[in-house]
Amino acid sequence: MILSQLIDYEILRLIWWVLLGVLLIGFAAMDGFDLGVGTLLPFVAKTDVERRVVINTIGPVWEGNQVWLILGGGAIFAAWPPLYAVSFSGFYLAMFIILFALILRPVGFKYRSKKQSPQWRNGWDWALFIGGFVPALIFGVAVGNVLQGVPFRFSDHLQIFYEGNLFGLLNPFALLCGLLSVVMLTMHGAAWLVLKTTGDIANRARSFGSVAALLTIVFYVLAGIWMWYGIAGYRITSEIVTDGPSNPLFKTAVLEHGAWFTNFSNYPILLIAPVLGILGALSVLVAMRAGRELMPLLMGKLSIFGIISSVGVAMFPFILPSSLDPSASLTVWDSSSSQMTLFNMLVVTAIFLPLILFYTSWVYKVLWGKVDKKMIEDDNSHAY
Repeated sequence: MILSQLIDYEILRLIWWVLLGVLLIGFAAMDGFDLGVGTLLPFVAKTDVERRVVINTIGPVWEGNQVWLILGGGAIFAAWPPLYAVSFSGFYLAMFIILFALILRPVGFKYRSKKQSPQWRNGWDWALFIGGFVPALIFGVAVGNVLQGVPFRFSDHLQIFYEGNLFGLLNPFALLCGLLSVVMLTMHGAAWLVLKTTGDIANRARSFGSVAALLTIVFYVLAGIWMWYGIAGYRITSEIVTDGPSNPLFKTAVLEHGAWFTNFSNYPILLIAPVLGILGALSVLVAMRAGRELMPLLMGKLSIFGIISSVGVAMFPFILPSSLDPSASLTVWDSSSSQMTLFNMLVVTAIFLPLILFYTSWVYKVLWGKVDKKMIEDDNSHAY
């Protein structure tokens, strides 16, 4: 027997759909508070020393956290080639903007304190703000467009034609999803600062985090209502073949009002995802006001898990719907790599993902503790 046949093709596709969600949630939960801290930097810290304190809360960990983004992109490339081809080519300019914003972060960290000039440092502080705010916004805008369908189609030879543009992505519902992403990650960043700082910075972080948590609930509920009344979902109308060839044109699909809520109706247990999204953010708000330190961070991660997973389970089995030709939409069952590729990748993932988790846990254990002004002002430290 060939080793790759030890697991059914259908099961492998499901496993990699789950793993893709794990990697995306992992990125939002880990690197998300880095983006949130960058967004909050000009507002929670008033003096140069305070801003250095804020920067140094994430300085030792942001590079490791960003590994989750690389893992997610790599998983899409290897496990879901059509998804990678359509999304990375169709969203090319948006991806370029994200990349530019993310590049500002390491440059800002390294160069901000090279000169004593207040203008120099203030400029880099706003660059770090852009490096946090812009990716958070565009990632949310991308999700909003995916829920509405992306304007692409296939030729009979599976050649991809994308007929959208950057400004078309900035529609009202997508912008709402973008704002939801921003406030969700800002909430998470504030929770990190509450845990890692003291004094005025922590107090300001509690205030901003409380507002962000409340807005997370409001925007999430508003997005759900908008989806119910104004956003049509997608439904497969032909026979669903779960272990067939990866050809999206072998099926038929249609736009249908309420289709994104069908899985919740058929399997009420899935409602736990949006409930966790709301309760997690509400718990952050309560914990912030109660003066707790670790709880807001944990509950923020729970909210992120609930919000992102609710999108995945609502769309299943669709991964990337097409607004031009619903039958060309990419699903879990018709856009994956081969059975052998998925199996080999699963073996590699089973080896290396635990190592990444172990290393990440070890780093956080070693670097556990608060960052204060004394640490920053100590000439013997290696602070940014």
